[in-house]
Amino acid sequence: MQLRTRTLVWSAAGLLAVGTATGLSAQALLQATAAPTVASAISDSIHAPATQPIPMITAPNYRAIVARNQAAVVGITTAGPMNTSGPQEFNFGGPGGDEGDNSNPFGQFFRGHPMPRQHGMQHAQGSGFLISADGLVLTNAHVVDGAKEVTVKLSDHREYKAKVLGADRSSDIAVLKIDGHELPAVTLGNSDQLGVGDYVLAIGEPFGLEETATAGIVSAKGRSLPGDGYVPFIQTDAAVNPGNSGGPLFDANGSVVGINAQIYSNSGGFQGVSFAIPINLAVQVKDQIVKTGKVAHARLGVEVQALNQSLAESFKLKTPNGALVAKVTPDSAADKAGVKVGDVILKFNGAPVLDAGQLSQRVGVMTPGDKASLEIWRDGKSLSLTATIGNAAAALASADDASGDSAPAKLGLALRPLSAEERRQSGIPSGLVVEDAQGRAAEAGIQPGDVVLSVDGTAVQSVAQLRKMVQQHDKQIALLIQRGDARVFVPVTLG
Repeated sequence: MQLRTRTLVWSAAGLLAVGTATGLSAQALLQATAAPTVASAISDSIHAPATQPIPMITAPNYRAIVARNQAAVVGITTAGPMNTSGPQEFNFGGPGGDEGDNSNPFGQFFRGHPMPRQHGMQHAQGSGFLISADGLVLTNAHVVDGAKEVTVKLSDHREYKAKVLGADRSSDIAVLKIDGHELPAVTLGNSDQLGVGDYVLAIGEPFGLEETATAGIVSAKGRSLPGDGYVPFIQTDAAVNPGNSGGPLFDANGSVVGINAQIYSNSGGFQGVSFAIPINLAVQVKDQIVKTGKVAHARLGVEVQALNQSLAESFKLKTPNGALVAKVTPDSAADKAGVKVGDVILKFNGAPVLDAGQLSQRVGVMTPGDKASLEIWRDGKSLSLTATIGNAAAALASADDASGDSAPAKLGLALRPLSAEERRQSGIPSGLVVEDAQGRAAEAGIQPGDVVLSVDGTAVQSVAQLRKMVQQHDKQIALLIQRGDARVFVPVTLG
């Protein structure tokens, strides 16, 4: 189960019926108690603006939802080489880790040095669910990451060896295939139709406890998490714990609307907030994986930041809504469309962009080659532009080529500096956020969302600085990576 910590940053109600033959509404009756006469209350109610209240509904039949779907929810066990992400640093405990604990007299001799690499196999558990009778399974990419063997266990205790058809780290979606026929399958719903306050139910294997159901409501939609700008998470208060990763999130009709993926926690367990990947996004990723074995991610080619009131006033905007363009990548989709630094993107494909995170989410669900309409605020007025969305993988290859043939290796990393907001939330003074990892870097265990802090002990401030440092090595470099609260040196072998 992937955890999110603070420093980084997954009943039926009674209907009140009041009225008499005079036609008083509940609102009018309340007004009448404070008014001098009933007549004035009637007059107020007649002239009050009409409202369209949302009708009350009863709680869903959770028992029926579980009975109908629990056979299609599976447990996933993986086995892979131990310590695939490189050696860990020695840690002598204490609230501050190495830096916060001076009680151990030997600590000063070991700080910054890696522990001996462990060998053998490590095992992990997660959840998933069948989406077809012939054995297609959806789960999280981090559940099967680095796995050499994947076993799927059904509720009737049958076990199958699974083939990983593909795994996309950016969206955290993986598609598995088991050899079976006439298997139970869930019904997929429409996550776009979910609203805050809707009932949801999660089924999975938290802590390895099979067929565990927990219920709650949708507490937020379109939630953007640090390092996960591509996914507009569904936030819920349904209890999700380690082992629930990859399991389904059902709506009140018993259809899957999300894949449980992350929790926000200081303790490692559920603390009231969990996050699920919308099923509409998961299906898009699944379709690409089934068809091609990989996922092509869209790219607009801008770096954006959130607006505050002061910035909005300086750009003559009435409200601090939109994504302020801080950088435009040369020859990118945005550059070709005419986007400039200082523009504020107000709408993307007709939908309002309220903050910078929403833009990343809207671009992320598109397919390279799609046309996108942009409403831009520039020089105190709006204008419309059209962009042909680019391919993130192609942009990554171009960035590697731009480093020059003399570079000793191509790490396969797409990087950007931490934004001011990310530095504030995480407490990290500087570093480079990994937006995509391929090749040598991915083989070493580096993932999207990681933050590169240093190269061989030297802090990095920019992509150009890192490229120059890589060119000075011919065999291996050590990247200090921060992932959540953990910091680890990852050795990357150069070609």
